Amino acid sequence: MATYNGARFIDEQISSVLAQLNPTDELIISDDGSTDDTLKKIRAWNDPRIVVLANSGKRGAVGNFENALRKAGGEIVFLADQDDIWLKDKMRAQLGALEQYDLVLSDATVVDEERNVLHPSFFRMNGSGPGFIRNWINNSFMGCCMAFNRKILDYVLPFPDNIAMHDSWIGLNATLIGRCCFLDQPLLLYRRHGSNTMASFKKNHLPVSYQIQYRLQMMACILKRRVSKKTTNPVKNMH
Repeated sequence: MATYNGARFIDEQISSVLAQLNPTDELIISDDGSTDDTLKKIRAWNDPRIVVLANSGKRGAVGNFENALRKAGGEIVFLADQDDIWLKDKMRAQLGALEQYDLVLSDATVVDEERNVLHPSFFRMNGSGPGFIRNWINNSFMGCCMAFNRKILDYVLPFPDNIAMHDSWIGLNATLIGRCCFLDQPLLLYRRHGSNTMASFKKNHLPVSYQIQYRLQMMACILKRRVSKKTTNPVKNMH
């Protein structure tokens, strides 16, 4: 989990995650210099499964998640945002699918600050689905819905310096080197609040020139990683 000034909702999310963890699991939380009560609330849980990493300098969302992932010691990794809520079957369902797949992406119910449903399915709203080119153009790999194995983690670390999104980086690489599963079952409440509006799903307001640039940068980084890993796995699902 990556946090930054998330005190308002952090307790709800931590509670929903810890309820599903085993005694030997860990919740790694990397904080990016919060100035509110985020760290105070996290530490107040006093749970031995929680590992807190406080960044010495601001890293941004991509660097903050990378910091947490570098400390992950398990064979399976779940990504989590600071303000969502895991539904009770999230871990069970995704762990079951990970017996056959390398990365599992679940659907999510989109809600507002008070948990009122804005859309029952992120997949349907976003037009999500498998395929490399499809997700290079319109990313389906929302990090808070992802779980993946050590094979994927070892491949995607370290993150390149110039990628715009960590979740797209992980998902696109997983599509090339492993097996990905899209679970139609919503397994978390994806909370939208503040300046985050539904319009941001329906239309990308970033300049077209920037959208083209970051997609080309992502493709360049993916190709560079494949060369550096010298993998023998064939490229698949590029459709």
